[in-house]
Amino acid sequence: MFSKSNDKSMTANTMNKSSRTINSAPSIIGSDVTIKGDITTLGEMQLDGIIEGDVRSASLTIGEQGSVQGVVTAEEVIVKGSVTGQIKGRNIRIEKSAKVKGDLFHETLSVEAGAYIEGKLTHKKDATQEKPKEVPQDKAVFSKVAEKQSFGTKNN
Repeated sequence: MFSKSNDKSMTANTMNKSSRTINSAPSIIGSDVTIKGDITTLGEMQLDGIIEGDVRSASLTIGEQGSVQGVVTAEEVIVKGSVTGQIKGRNIRIEKSAKVKGDLFHETLSVEAGAYIEGKLTHKKDATQEKPKEVPQDKAVFSKVAEKQSFGTKNN
């Protein structure tokens, strides 16, 4: 009646990204939840808690009690709570209860009266596409020189 099945095709260890469906139920992070780390989902997310890290999703709604301290990247972003960090999205909507401290990269942007934004607004065709971060050459060279050489002495 209750026998062990040898079919392990649906266990968590054997599932991969291709087996997940994009049209699954939205992920909901409740107001009593704090997450320290990056989050990535292929679907949509409702955030009412706190995330200290980067968030990447297809659609993200940050509720009035929700907060992100990191980079937000999504096709659709609705902010009712607070974000400290960049927001990169195709369509970004900042509602009147929102408080954003960081730059916004967008294709379309709407801001309700009363919303707080401190940062640059940049219209960009592919706002969600990331480019590799470059370390300025002068800083990289300076740190290597400082490790090997003491200031005030002349090396021959």
